[in-house]
Amino acid sequence: MRAIMVMFDSLNRKYLPPYGCDWVHAPNFERLAAHAVTFDNAYAGSLPCMPARRELHTGRLNFMHRSWSPLEPFDDSMPEMLKNAGIYTHLVSDHQHYWEDGGATYHTRYSSWESVRGQEGDPWKGNLSEDIKPTTIVPRPGPELSFKKRAYRQDAVNRLYLKDSADGCQRRIFDSGLEFIETNRTFDNWFLQIESFDPHEPFFTYEQYLQLYARTDAERPLDWPPYDVVKETPEEIAQIRARYAAMISMCDENLGRVLDMMDRHDMWKDTMLIVNTDHGYLLGEHGWWAKNMMPCYNEIARIPLFIWDPRSGKTGQHRRSLVQTIDIAPTLLEYFGLAPAADMRGHDLESTVAEDTPVRRYALFGYHGGQMNITDGRYVYMRNVENPEEPLYNYTLMPTNMNARMGPELERAQMVPPFGFSKNMPLLRVPARTFTVRSYAYGSQLFDLERDPGQERPIENEAERARLIEAMTGLMRENEAPEELYGRLGLKR
Repeated sequence: MRAIMVMFDSLNRKYLPPYGCDWVHAPNFERLAAHAVTFDNAYAGSLPCMPARRELHTGRLNFMHRSWSPLEPFDDSMPEMLKNAGIYTHLVSDHQHYWEDGGATYHTRYSSWESVRGQEGDPWKGNLSEDIKPTTIVPRPGPELSFKKRAYRQDAVNRLYLKDSADGCQRRIFDSGLEFIETNRTFDNWFLQIESFDPHEPFFTYEQYLQLYARTDAERPLDWPPYDVVKETPEEIAQIRARYAAMISMCDENLGRVLDMMDRHDMWKDTMLIVNTDHGYLLGEHGWWAKNMMPCYNEIARIPLFIWDPRSGKTGQHRRSLVQTIDIAPTLLEYFGLAPAADMRGHDLESTVAEDTPVRRYALFGYHGGQMNITDGRYVYMRNVENPEEPLYNYTLMPTNMNARMGPELERAQMVPPFGFSKNMPLLRVPARTFTVRSYAYGSQLFDLERDPGQERPIENEAERARLIEAMTGLMRENEAPEELYGRLGLKR
């Protein structure tokens, strides 16, 4: 048995033909859907990037206890569990957050790993020339420019070394992934994860993909939208979306290379294929760009997911059952004949792929310190932070933030008793901040996706609201949510 996971970052399902898009050129995603099962109700759990990867490893929601973080000493890691059981695991990625303080314990869980440098503001090449100016941002003054000034300039440096699509980060990771497959295709018991930072911003791609889309050229390419409300003109919005679509087409081409190799070597008979993402991305919907700052709308939380499982051989079908990222770890472990760890809360999706067998009634998702969100597949309830002055903590034994070690906040850290999932290890409780403050202005909202799939008209329905709040608090208890979280959300435990 072998398994391949192709993971893209920030993939908006509305831009994929299998989910109804009729203008983005992505024939290999269509080809994939014809040879696999497409999930219509797949949801992220913990957001954004590294929280999503932590639950990909652990099969457990983590956003209630920790923001961006490495794997903790007590975390069960699916790739490491496979490795320890004799299943060879290999990671190929250009996701630069793996090499920062806040993600540095993930790649070493695999038997082997390869990194490709140069994405976004990855501190890759050094060039001190004063002639290098950021040329890739949406030209708008404000805190976004100040906050990302270093990343913008570093990205401009990196692009000097990524002139041709063959040099591009995405092409190189797929080259390495395909090399692994070619080298090891006659062997059994391995898992390969090909992980692309694309189509995450900046939407930097090449002319052969850009020419697929009509766009209005500007003085500077508009390929790095801010995490902010939309203030651009309709023409600028159209250009940004066209550049994102061009990124999808580049992803599609490289996905096709994996499908070609599986065809060429008749790998479909004994190789599972999972194609997924960590979360989606707003491209002007709801008046916002990107993620994090706004409510966790379905463009962010409801994600594309495709699974080919050679055990059932189901092709060209859709599944309506509600699934989440936390289900991937148990699915892969069971596929290789291993039992999931006791702390995993996800479910093996074998029967869901085969027969659309439900594995849960509700899915909980959100950001650390932000709104708490729940869905049953039809309704989505977003519970606002009712008491933002209540404390917020990180529970950790790895005191790092996204790209730095924790600092003065550790002066107020306390050792506290363990949670059940921390395996009798006491934890540091460290005061934390949230970066989703603007979502508080929206209040709590209830949406009926059947009547309002775009989440444009919140509804008043006390019976559904009460039902979802009861389910929310039940899942919070099941996931050992910290006591203070109930106070922040104005919920009774």
